Amino acid sequence: MATERTLQSDLPVPPGRLIAETLAAKGVSQAELARRMQRPAPAINEIVHGRKEITAETAIQLERSLGVPAHVWLGLEAEYRHTKARQDEDKRLARQAPLLRRFPYAAMARLGWVPRGRTGAEKVSHLLNFFAVSSLDGVAHVEAVAYRLSKTHRADPEALAAWLRKGEIEALKIDTRPFESTQVRALLAELRTMTALPSRQLLPRLTTALARCGVAFVLLPHLPKTHAHGATKWLTPEKALVIATTRGRWADMFWFSVFHEVGHLLLHGRRATFVEWERGKRNGQEAAADQFAAEHLIPRAHYDNFRTLAPTSARIRAFARELGIAPGIVVGRLQHDGAIPDSAFNSLRDQLRPAA
Repeated sequence: MATERTLQSDLPVPPGRLIAETLAAKGVSQAELARRMQRPAPAINEIVHGRKEITAETAIQLERSLGVPAHVWLGLEAEYRHTKARQDEDKRLARQAPLLRRFPYAAMARLGWVPRGRTGAEKVSHLLNFFAVSSLDGVAHVEAVAYRLSKTHRADPEALAAWLRKGEIEALKIDTRPFESTQVRALLAELRTMTALPSRQLLPRLTTALARCGVAFVLLPHLPKTHAHGATKWLTPEKALVIATTRGRWADMFWFSVFHEVGHLLLHGRRATFVEWERGKRNGQEAAADQFAAEHLIPRAHYDNFRTLAPTSARIRAFARELGIAPGIVVGRLQHDGAIPDSAFNSLRDQLRPAA
């Protein structure tokens, strides 16, 4: 029977087609149907040709006039409108496909951030879902900070926007207490001791400890063309996001970035987003965050005294034990300051190896 046909279709089939088939089977004209329903004949014709929607009231009238249940008419109408809207959406997505070249889609798919997608329209759809926008042009508004920051750096704004967005997505999965700057300051000593922990232990502990203070910590893989080491962003007035990356990084570089980003949270306002770049000039706020990280990892007074001695493995280890930090933190500081060559004492430095 016509009423038992499958309602799902790739093509939008107006329910008016079933009306026409039912009228033909019963030998009833459209004019007669209009009379029975007390509706104008042109209105019935528009319904038959899909130009006029079947409302709940119309569906009940059709049930009484043709003997087909009202829910069938409403289901057919809903499916027709949905399929038609999907077709229109597919066309709109296809029109946005040329914008895909701006985004590092292949890299995002390799990292599992988005499905691989077969067609341009599918990839556009996946990106829209990822960024939670209705148009790829809308990324400029949602992640406007990426566009603003990229103007003074070599980063691709779309790549940076994707990296920041992924950090936000992961941060939303982390339950945090309301942000308290006093608790973050109190945590700094504990963070220093974590520098000596193996990677598999420190990352869970670091995430849990920061969450207690209102900070969602997210470790992300490197995304090409972002040129970013870390970032700080406020998700709400009571929840901050800190992003770090492990791109072939020494553990001491990772920890400097962590303290650098925490410095932004404590020193600067809650409106700005900060990105720590691989290289480039430091503005006042970045320099302040650098100084904060350096001082809290190795206080200047202790460091200056240590610098009076010729560095040896034994002295570096002893100094690190005195401060309660990993020896690699000391080596990294000495290398950064040019006190020793970049190749010196690297056996005391650890590589960060997150759990798979």
